[in-house]
Order: sequence, then structure tokens, then C-alpha cells
Amino acid sequence: MNKQFSTLSQCIRESEKEFSQATGSYTGLMNEILVAAKIISQEVNKAGLSAINILEQTDNINVQGEVQQKLDVFANSSLKNILKRSPYLCAIISEEDEKPTTIPGKVTKGNYILSMDPLDGSSNIDVNVSIGTIFAIYRKLSPGTEVTKEDFLQKGENLVGAGYVIYGSSTVFVYSTGNGVHGFTLDPGLGEFLLSSPNMKIPSRGSIYSINEGNYNLWSDQQKKCVEYLKEKDEATNRPYKARYIGSLVADFHRTMLKGGIFMYPPDSKALNGKLRLLYEAIPLAYIVENAGGKASNGFQRILEIQPDAIHQRVPLFIGSKENVELAEKFLSEEDK
Repeated sequence: MNKQFSTLSQCIRESEKEFSQATGSYTGLMNEILVAAKIISQEVNKAGLSAINILEQTDNINVQGEVQQKLDVFANSSLKNILKRSPYLCAIISEEDEKPTTIPGKVTKGNYILSMDPLDGSSNIDVNVSIGTIFAIYRKLSPGTEVTKEDFLQKGENLVGAGYVIYGSSTVFVYSTGNGVHGFTLDPGLGEFLLSSPNMKIPSRGSIYSINEGNYNLWSDQQKKCVEYLKEKDEATNRPYKARYIGSLVADFHRTMLKGGIFMYPPDSKALNGKLRLLYEAIPLAYIVENAGGKASNGFQRILEIQPDAIHQRVPLFIGSKENVELAEKFLSEEDK
């Protein structure tokens, strides 16, 4: 994809032409997602200024057991209000909702399923840290009009597209349909996402590691050894690595995509199955990083090969440059010996 400051909509239309059986439905769905992203971006940029202070918490606890921020509710509602009337979707899975939302019968149903984290990192909004939206798109597998468990619980290998939006010093939309990764920056004057990072590639090896070291005492011995290795001085292997951790998955991942290295959220004694959600956090980011030449695993298995068994299933995540992830896997493999 050539960098000619094409708009996101133009690029999506062009990429759909590569598929002979394309009907325009995917383009339509992506356009609806980017409209919602613009609405959320506008509200994030007004945080603290609007009549309703979106920086505040609500009195609600979501299905994850987390206190909802007003901005969480706003982002979830913005996306669902647009998408639940979509003729391209048959169902939506959201981090904020206990059960999937199926498209009402009176609306023409499409063949796509969207899983999403409407606003990742929202607890950081009051300190002006970058936050974001993560999404993944699947095709419906089952015949007929009913959406089944088989449709919701698909491996990442079945994805037809995935992306994320990061709301920071600028708003950036990154997506892939399996043929490269492309980044677009929102021009606030034009109100359009313009191609700014075509054909994004993650370095095969980086010198930055990202992990919440506040959980050090909860980690396995092998996880501790892995991090200690990265801190040791050794010029031959370009160590020590630099530590960078923001605490917003989208922001930490975006930096890793651009700079290389590894982001790790391992299991620990309080979260034996990890903390990040498989369907709408780990899988879409794994899809993007693999299409950019990187790697993502749970420490032992490729993320895109994991068969989900629940829509809010959690998973450990090791994601980033291929060589860095393989190094972490080597340390973790010692746990089984």
C-alpha cells in the first residue's frame, strides 16, 4: 500500500477489490467502526470539559468484576448504538457485556461477528495516558439465521480482520485483513483517518521489555529468571534491555509494534490463567503482530491456535518481536522439566 495520504475508507475499498467474492459488506462494517472511533476520540479529547464528567467512575461493576468508568459506558454504547443496526453484523461480543448481543430480527442480518474491547486502559484517562479500542472480525460459521456457540468461540486463525484505535497525542487506527498492517492518523481538521504508516513491520528483535514488575513476587521462578536475564549486562546480546510499562495494553502494544521488543502479561499466583481476555484483546493483537512479522503466544502455544471455551476467557500473553517472544518461551519451557 503506497503512502499517498489516502483515507482509511479509500484503502479499505481498495483492499476489498483483492477478493473476487467481496460484496462490500466488510467495507461497510469497517466504515461503521471508524465512525464510532471518531465519536469516542472526540469525547476523549474533551475529557474533563463536558457537562457530564466522563473521568468519573460509575456505580456499576462489569462482568469482569471491574468498576466501570463513565467513559467505558460511553464507548460501549457508542459502538453498539451504531453496530446493532448494522446490516453487516449478526452479533457483537463486548468486554463490558456478560452475554453477546445479537442483531435484532427486524434488522437485516449480516454474516460477520465483532468482538471488541470498547475502551482498553480507561482507568488511565484521568492522568492523560493513551487508551484505545481493540476489535476482531469473524465470519459466521453455522448455517441458518441463528448465531451459535460455534460462531462465537472461533480460533484466531479464522479472523478476517482485526485492529485497534489508540487515543493519545493523536488518534491512530491500525488494522489488518491478513495482507499487511496499515496505520492511519486522524486529521482533526478534515475529520478523516489518513494513511500515515503503510505496511508496518515490527523489528525481528528489540531491546525493550514491558511487564508489570509490581507482580514480581507472584510470578513463577522461570518468569523471574526471564526478566532477570533481560536486566543483566552483556554487550554481546545487547543487554540490559530497557524497561517500559504504561499499564494500558493498547499503548504498550503500539510502542512494541513500532520499537520492537516484548510485552508480557504472564500468569501469576493470583491469576493462574492470566488476566488479559483471549477473544477481544489477545487474539486481535496477535493477528496484527503476526501480519507485521512478529509473534504472540501464551508462553507455550501460538495465540491464534488456542480454541476458546468462553467469551470472557483469560489468557497469558507474550507478544512482540519474534526473537524476543521465542526467548521468553525458552525460559518458560524449563517449567515443565
